[in-house]
Amino acid sequence: MAIACGVDFGTSNSTVGWIGSRPGMQPPGGLASALLTLEDGKPTLPSVVFFNAEDEEVSYGRAALAGYLAGYEGRLMRSLKSLLGTSLIDGQTEVAGRSLPFRMLLAQFIGEVKRRAETAAGREFTSAVFGRPVYFIDDNAAADQLAEDTLAEVARSVGFQHVAFQYEPIAAAFDYESHISQEELVLIADIGGGTSDFSLVRLSPQRALKADRRDDILATGGVHIGGTDFDKYLSLDAAMPLLGYKTLLRNNSEIPSSYYFNLATWHTINQAYTRKAAAQLEDLVRDAQEPAKLVRLQNLIEDRSGHWLAMKMEEGKIALSDAATATLDLDRLSPPDLLTLQRDRFEAATGHLVLSCEQAVTKMLAEAGVGADAVDTVFFTGGSSGVPMLRQRLGALLPKARKVEGDLFGSIGAGLALDAVRKFG
Repeated sequence: MAIACGVDFGTSNSTVGWIGSRPGMQPPGGLASALLTLEDGKPTLPSVVFFNAEDEEVSYGRAALAGYLAGYEGRLMRSLKSLLGTSLIDGQTEVAGRSLPFRMLLAQFIGEVKRRAETAAGREFTSAVFGRPVYFIDDNAAADQLAEDTLAEVARSVGFQHVAFQYEPIAAAFDYESHISQEELVLIADIGGGTSDFSLVRLSPQRALKADRRDDILATGGVHIGGTDFDKYLSLDAAMPLLGYKTLLRNNSEIPSSYYFNLATWHTINQAYTRKAAAQLEDLVRDAQEPAKLVRLQNLIEDRSGHWLAMKMEEGKIALSDAATATLDLDRLSPPDLLTLQRDRFEAATGHLVLSCEQAVTKMLAEAGVGADAVDTVFFTGGSSGVPMLRQRLGALLPKARKVEGDLFGSIGAGLALDAVRKFG
């Protein structure tokens, strides 16, 4: 049995992989068996924490989302990973009348992931390989290293004595490699909740036996763009205008956009709930040309329904993956509203995000000195790789490569479990 596990701490979902028998001895079905169950018999645990102020309890994952949506008073925190490498990590938030440092919040969640994994495996884990994006922070090497150091520090604080890291797309590559029978040059496209990461890797059953895989990695690249950014720009385009976004004050200047950007961005939603923001908004209502929309915004904030709206936007994004239109029942708005989303508008609002991902792949291929025709396979993983325009345009960069979809939520955790065997035995 492996002595260490692999931890995929994701922006939206987290998994833990562990090889409970010798490599090559997994049951039929491959490495899906390497993922430990973390909640309700499922291997994924949504990266969510809910502090229930009424019952003074802390819940995680799906239970946290259910508690929040049931209307219990409290504080919901999501996209915790997005704090790493930013100045917010040294800040704090108010929970039930007391200040809670964000570092402690991260430790609570990762500690819970560790406890659940140990329960599922029936053993303690003191060593782990953590997945990390190619870049936590774009174009800032110091902030990127600080993000990794912070995650390692948090992991050690909850009982992982030995912590190693692996790029998430490389981990996904190890998972894909366990299913192939001949050598391939593979572009791994890992589109997660917070980042889009790419790796160009030579894979084969023979290469999988090597302890050191550095020579097989031709290039890596990525951008700090993920599923939550697609949610954000869908929200700004479709939902926030209902709350006064881009409407005018009496002096013909626009309503400040900070309220809307905070509400549309998962890890800053709680900033819209501060007393200072509420007081400023009260002044804006009096000076607004369309005060009814601002009152609607006020009611949403007073009801602490920002996360509900963000979840609705995520629901709409997912629905647009399968249909040209989708209708959302925004029943918590006052008055309620039915919002019709259109895929073409969604694609127009998020085209700049897709372009950044295309540019990252093009740059990576150029740095590796590899022509598009030389790539055998594009392997898509990560929950947000289901966005149709993103998949189509990345695929078009490599027209001769076959397109393969992995376990969108499990490939990284499974690959990290394999890497944990290589690194720790």
